[in-house]
Amino acid sequence: MDISNLQIIPINKMRDENLIKQINFIREIDKVKYIQRKTKLFNSDRNENDAEHSWHLVMMTIVLAEHSDFPVDTSKILKMVLIHNIVEIDAGDTFIYDTSKSHDNSHEERIAANRIFGMLPNEQAEEFTSIWEEFENG
Repeated sequence: MDISNLQIIPINKMRDENLIKQINFIREIDKVKYIQRKTKLFNSDRNENDAEHSWHLVMMTIVLAEHSDFPVDTSKILKMVLIHNIVEIDAGDTFIYDTSKSHDNSHEERIAANRIFGMLPNEQAEEFTSIWEEFENG
């Protein structure tokens, strides 16, 4: 879906401003598709990208939720797995098994989160940041 030439019909100023921010955010997060991960796809020599990784986590959440040892808020988990890698647009991907690199890139990720989630209307920016923080805190 090409939204680059989308025309916005004025409804009211606040709603229009929010819609423009949301569309700009959606265009920005398209970059997740271009972040290459170190992990390979099953039965392939090709590395997966962050968008494929996120999609797979969403599907695992839906399919495997019944096996949790405690009740889970599936809707919240779906948000978490979709939001958690967005900061890699700016901060890059750190391979979990890389022993030569520090895994403490929280400063870079925080700057990325502030910039990218800050593109959204305030209420959504706060929600996305809060969800991202909860995921990061485990």
